[in-house]
Amino acid sequence: MSSLPLREQDDRALLRAHVEGDPDAFGELFRRHRDRMWAVALRTTRNRELASDCVQDAFISAFRRAGSYRGDAAVTTWLHRIVVNACLDRLRRDKPTSELPEHELADRHDAESSVDTRLDVREALERLPEGQRMALILVDMHGLSVAEAAAVLEVAEGTVKSRCSRGRDAMAELLREPSGQP
Repeated sequence: MSSLPLREQDDRALLRAHVEGDPDAFGELFRRHRDRMWAVALRTTRNRELASDCVQDAFISAFRRAGSYRGDAAVTTWLHRIVVNACLDRLRRDKPTSELPEHELADRHDAESSVDTRLDVREALERLPEGQRMALILVDMHGLSVAEAAAVLEVAEGTVKSRCSRGRDAMAELLREPSGQP
């Protein structure tokens, strides 16, 4: 185990320390990445409560399966994959019936037109097929590279590129329609 304090260790060292029995190492990983993973879950599920449940499920799964981490990808990519899979599993199982909320979780200081634009984009994103939506969320909204998104989604890089391209084209078309309606 490393003699460095937990806050100074990289993610791989923390995961290794957790597997080796350090009782605090996984807590540090959770502290570092919970907000980003919650944002991924929220964009994936579009439901605050469901996103929280999915993040909890994902981190419990990661805690238990840490020994299966092979190191082929960054720890954050591994966590993204677990979170996305937890969300998709829940969405498929629960088939949510709620519509998008009438309000956006935008910064209070945004101008009204900025909020309207965010709502239009969110509505258009909702109308995309799941594969395109997930690729755009990971690449365009969360800044993952195509390779990282491919690892998270467990598809080829070319698939992510084509899903992003088709998704962007579809979004552009949807956003040109008056009020986002066909």
